[in-house]
Amino acid sequence: MANKKSRRLWVVLGALVILTGAGIAGFVVMSRPKNDIDASRLATVERGNITRSVVATGRIEPIAKVEIKSKANGIIKELKVQVGDVVQPGHILAELDKENLAARVREAKAALMGAESNLTAAIAMLEKNKVEAEGPDVPFTKRNFERSEKLLKEGVLPQQSYDDTRSAYEQALNRQNIARAQLSVSEAKVAQAKAEVAQAQAAVDRAEEELNYATIRSPIHGMVLSRDVEIGSPVSSILNMGAAATLVMVLGDISQVYVRGKVDEADIGVVKFGQPSRIKVETFKDKTFEGKVTQISPLGVDKDNVVTFEVKVSINNPGGELRANMTANAEIVLEEHKGVLLVPESAVIYDTQRHASVELPEPGGPKGREKRAIKAGISNGTRTEVLEGLSEGQKVILQ
Repeated sequence: MANKKSRRLWVVLGALVILTGAGIAGFVVMSRPKNDIDASRLATVERGNITRSVVATGRIEPIAKVEIKSKANGIIKELKVQVGDVVQPGHILAELDKENLAARVREAKAALMGAESNLTAAIAMLEKNKVEAEGPDVPFTKRNFERSEKLLKEGVLPQQSYDDTRSAYEQALNRQNIARAQLSVSEAKVAQAKAEVAQAQAAVDRAEEELNYATIRSPIHGMVLSRDVEIGSPVSSILNMGAAATLVMVLGDISQVYVRGKVDEADIGVVKFGQPSRIKVETFKDKTFEGKVTQISPLGVDKDNVVTFEVKVSINNPGGELRANMTANAEIVLEEHKGVLLVPESAVIYDTQRHASVELPEPGGPKGREKRAIKAGISNGTRTEVLEGLSEGQKVILQ
């Protein structure tokens, strides 16, 4: 019985010793400064490039875009191009049915021939009146009459002969007076006939012009972006209907395109004309296109209490890779520095005066870290440029 009690006492004492040692060790460990920092919270000071930019999101649009509408009324008879075809100025796009228009041309030309015939007759009558108005037989009949009058007085000419020469002279004078009176009338008829010829010629020109309008041609170098009619479709003339006329197709010159994007009012103040831009589109995820700011809207648009300004970024597109209506992000480069020291934005600490600092790991130090002031440069929201205070390869603590 005594042995059992003695053994139990020793077990209890041993347990107490173990527990006491563990407690002392835990106290020592807990009271030591924590010097170890998780590696996932450390970042390396690196050298690289950084860009401060503003992103405008929009769609690709061609610089030159033309809506093709017909100047003549009619029915589409032929379509010469397909969507995606590249056309040159003067290229035939479509043909209207020309039967009625050709008939109008023939009718107008027939009316012109009739007017020209009337003019020819009026001119002939005017020339005749001019000749008669000069009285070419008046001097001759006058000399005969005077000679007859002299011979009659001498008694060598019968009375009848005298009367005949007198009558001939009077008739010549009468014809001259009538011709002179008709001369102004003939001149008026010629002027009227000339006006009718001009009117008929204008009708011919108009009819031929309408016939030419039935052939729809491209006004620009570009690509067929859309074709809005089919063979047999009726079209109305833009000369009669204006903007409500039938849209035949849309052409665009996609060698020069632009992104029409929106920039928040907080950023629009730093966007300037001519600033370089990098454009990314969903279709070409691994390719960047170069552009520049060419237009900044002076008027903001308020939508859902958010004011934005429209910005146009022009892009060279000689290969035609960018197509109209592609969604694009235009990164407008405000400032770019190359070969500078960079740290993650989350490692930088700012005080109330906007003074920047970072924390460096300090193994064995009282707190295991050292706070160091730095001079920060530009930031892109992910990384920050370090102008002073750090060296390449140093480790910083992410906050």
